[in-house]
Amino acid sequence: MSQTTARPAIASGARRALALALAATVAFSPLAVAPAAARSAPESFADLAEGLLDAVVNISTSQNAPAAQEKSVPKPDLPEGSPFEEFFDEFFNKRGGGGAPQQRQRKQSSLGSGFVVDPSGIVITNNHVIDGADEITVNFNDGSKLVAELVGKDTKTDIAVLRVKPPKPLKAVKFGDAAALRVGDWVLAIGNPFGLGGSVSAGIVSARNRNINSGPYDNFIQTDAAINRGNSGGPLFNMAGEVVGINTAIISPSGGSIGIGFSVPSTTAQPVVDQLLQFGETRRGWIGVRIQEVTDEIAESLGVKGPNKGALIAGVNDEGPADKGGIEAGDVVLKFDGKTVKDVRDLPRIVADTPIDRDVDVVVLRKGKEETKKLKVGRLEEAADAKPAALKPGGPEEAPKTVQALGLTFSAVTDDLKGRFGLKPDAKGVVITDVEDGSKAQEKQIQPGDILVEVAQEAVETPADVSKRIEALKKDGKKTALLLLSNKAGDVRFVAVSID
Repeated sequence: MSQTTARPAIASGARRALALALAATVAFSPLAVAPAAARSAPESFADLAEGLLDAVVNISTSQNAPAAQEKSVPKPDLPEGSPFEEFFDEFFNKRGGGGAPQQRQRKQSSLGSGFVVDPSGIVITNNHVIDGADEITVNFNDGSKLVAELVGKDTKTDIAVLRVKPPKPLKAVKFGDAAALRVGDWVLAIGNPFGLGGSVSAGIVSARNRNINSGPYDNFIQTDAAINRGNSGGPLFNMAGEVVGINTAIISPSGGSIGIGFSVPSTTAQPVVDQLLQFGETRRGWIGVRIQEVTDEIAESLGVKGPNKGALIAGVNDEGPADKGGIEAGDVVLKFDGKTVKDVRDLPRIVADTPIDRDVDVVVLRKGKEETKKLKVGRLEEAADAKPAALKPGGPEEAPKTVQALGLTFSAVTDDLKGRFGLKPDAKGVVITDVEDGSKAQEKQIQPGDILVEVAQEAVETPADVSKRIEALKKDGKKTALLLLSNKAGDVRFVAVSID
């Protein structure tokens, strides 16, 4: 028996009896539930694909790259007047004289996919498809080719916008609403896998909002529609023929499709495309904060309740929009400009999509109470020159002494400890000089040389302050202590450590 017919056949009479038995079970079982309404699989994708193929293009690029140097071959030492002297002189002169290695240019090429969004000649693809190219060619479904110019690119979302000059209007497609996609919806991918142009594959939305750690704005659509090398930059369509994603990445040990592909959702791509067309660059919002995840332990320490944990502010840039708006380290951002911040990944995307110079309301949780702050959104590109706010100076120095708690040894900041751990001259707080092996603190990667700035959002300046804060937490029945730590570079983070 062949493998394709491994399941045994059922005789017609037995099959009818089985069908009747199953039908009876459904009809008379008191537990039977009517199936939910669902859209059936399309009988064929042919009509949909036929209307879209002409808008999908292949992208070929070329890049001048230096060839590897040819190995130098020394000219043989021949006696003057030798009959071979003339022959070797001609051979080595062709190699550049004296057998010197030659640096020759060679062409490198790559293939990808793209799609037309404007009949006048606007084409969208991935940045990594055209990155470093000296020449970009757009190949159309009818066999025609046009040289493209780069309008703009965005490395953070891996999107590039190209322009060609067609002799007549092109077939174009439009963006759809990726936010309306549901897990299980049918999608269609068209592209140029392995150089095989005009390839169509169908599948479903396997998951949404996937984070694959490729950038700060990850929220990919995951699909099992076959996506392979060469599909990059191609469109992912919904059943209305609208582009809901740009196929960008796959997970595969072999390089071929195993049913796990990722697309940049149209809700992320379209604003980037609009900005690249308008400005030739992206103009993202920025508020000047460093954020971190609200873990379960941190949520308990801060009194965060409910499924939406928000984003914890770990640091605020000096004179940045958040600083001017009264945002502080230790605040948990719950809403930004009316949009709920479900987790730490939401805030960068929401802020980036907010228009520059817009005045927004920011709802934060501060010491267990919600407060609303107002700030004006800045521009991300201006953030490069911003400096983190310095830690607040502590009180007068006291005689060195240590305190042990939470599996840590705390000491006052001294010149000796500054030199020992490479701390900054203006370091303030309490220095961690030792971490107990096997302790919860060690599991949280707290290290000697870290500086404790706050315990439970209260500043500490001496080891005695640490003891007082921990004792107060125990009396309040708290199970964890929320520590604000600074490393020797001045970067701060929150860590929740068990008090027990």
